Amino acid sequence: MSPALDLKPAVSNSHRANGISSSRRPHSDGFSTLSVHVGSSPDPATGAVIPPISLSTTYVQSAPGRHNGFEYSRAGNPNRNALENLLASIEKGGEEAMAFGSGSAATGVVVQALGSGAHVLSVNDVYGGTYRYLKRVATEIQSLEVTLLDLERVDEEVIRENIRENTKLIWLESPTNPTLKLMDVARLARIARSHPSQPLLLVDNTFLSPYYSSPLLLGADIVLHSLTKYVNGHADVVMGALILPPSSSEQHRAFKDKLRFLQNATGAVPSAYDSWLAHRGAKTLGLRMRQHGLSALKVAKLLKAHPLVEEVMYPGLEGSKNYDLAWASLSAHARKWIEKDVLLRDIHHASSPSSPPEGGFPFSGMISFRLPTHAHALAFLTSTRLFTLAESLGGVESLAEHPASMTHAGIPKEEREELGITDGLVRLSVGIEDVEDLIDDVRQALEKSARVEVA
Repeated sequence: MSPALDLKPAVSNSHRANGISSSRRPHSDGFSTLSVHVGSSPDPATGAVIPPISLSTTYVQSAPGRHNGFEYSRAGNPNRNALENLLASIEKGGEEAMAFGSGSAATGVVVQALGSGAHVLSVNDVYGGTYRYLKRVATEIQSLEVTLLDLERVDEEVIRENIRENTKLIWLESPTNPTLKLMDVARLARIARSHPSQPLLLVDNTFLSPYYSSPLLLGADIVLHSLTKYVNGHADVVMGALILPPSSSEQHRAFKDKLRFLQNATGAVPSAYDSWLAHRGAKTLGLRMRQHGLSALKVAKLLKAHPLVEEVMYPGLEGSKNYDLAWASLSAHARKWIEKDVLLRDIHHASSPSSPPEGGFPFSGMISFRLPTHAHALAFLTSTRLFTLAESLGGVESLAEHPASMTHAGIPKEEREELGITDGLVRLSVGIEDVEDLIDDVRQALEKSARVEVA
């Protein structure tokens, strides 16, 4: 066990961050400073700048029930605790984080914590794995009720009508996967809190990462991440996490305790090595997200200008249906970077600072776009040189995929098409390669797609 790692439960934004001078409160430091330092003090025993991996499964006790904070690695591990402290620090508004063996494991624990007979109201356009869990596991095995609703478009009255007496949770993705619908988190939090049922509001923040969005500051009760994606960022770890704000009531405190209990009781925990890898990956999250966003904006502009492309989905692209909401929902640190560095260099700002800039702005690295037919999409996906045809997203490498036959193939075709997941839809995860090379790759793949002859 290394004393260099944070040994206490993850309580950031109010705890002393390992590696940061005690004369400075952690929340006064910037995003990347926290990413580099929280949980990563040099090892006092050896002087190692990078904390070691604690592979031990069990820990010595000085007397029965007396130990130094660890007894069995499923219940707690120095590397996992350090990662959880880091996550609670960079997900602004967070107090406690819990790491899981996957994003799906985190999903499962949240749904289990609701108890039997509960009702979940979810946005209808969700990640395929979330859809599978809600419809096949929660509904068929756990006897929960699930309602899928377009929470982006319906008015407040419809939302209230769909919140029942037993509604315990509202589940959001923002942006959604793969059509990049954007939710007004603050509006939905207000609706949830003012309803007699007072359901908890969960936001899957995977697509934006803690860099571009801070849902807890907008009123969310729980933030979920697939750490496999942007937070780790190197396509070598499968992991998930939940981050929660300070408890506002006994009900919230009890739910948080239940989540922590289930994390241990179900054994849905990541390994020490994976925790160490994710912690390492998160150190460069701010730098990577900036490049992801800058490159994605340029690729989105290219796609919008191409005659073959029927629709481009990128909320940071000027003219997109949720352009104003995307600007308003940016995290404080992302907006500060954009206003200070990006706007002065590349984009002319509108007359009012509260208005979105002219020309678009970086908003993570995910783009979806629509081609006329499946044949066009297939030609594009098999013609790229740098965009690898593969599932997942958020790594340093650029990926391209076909949601209808890959990530969302488990959703019935009629439901997919109703959601806008047509056979011509392509999803891109824009990596951190030189953007000129990515643009050349997209352009040549579109040219080959345009030659497709449709009967």
